[in-house]
Amino acid sequence: MTNHELICIGCPLGCMLSVTTDQGSVIKIAGNTCKKGEIYAKKEMTDPRRIVTSTVRVNGGKAPVISVKTKEDIPKNKIMECMRQINQTIVQAPVEIGDIIIENVAGTNIAVVATKAVH
Repeated sequence: MTNHELICIGCPLGCMLSVTTDQGSVIKIAGNTCKKGEIYAKKEMTDPRRIVTSTVRVNGGKAPVISVKTKEDIPKNKIMECMRQINQTIVQAPVEIGDIIIENVAGTNIAVVATKAVH
């Protein structure tokens, strides 16, 4: 069995979690003060994922870049490939909030979307 210490990011409390795993399975979770802590610990130990935020270059707009994010959280092991694709992308203005910038980033079937408008 292996013990892991995590700080929960499920809510503003930031509980210190103690998670015991055995061969990839979560055996015990302690330290959480709400259900979100248990959910976060299980997910972090078995399938860690993150929302990626960044910027993409814009041609012909009032701003040189636009803020973007993944529409959902992606596997942590796909973050570097996601960032490579984001860094290689250039869009043409106008761009609206919610526009899909990359359809299927890093083979995740998750889109990268604009979080700001640029005209």
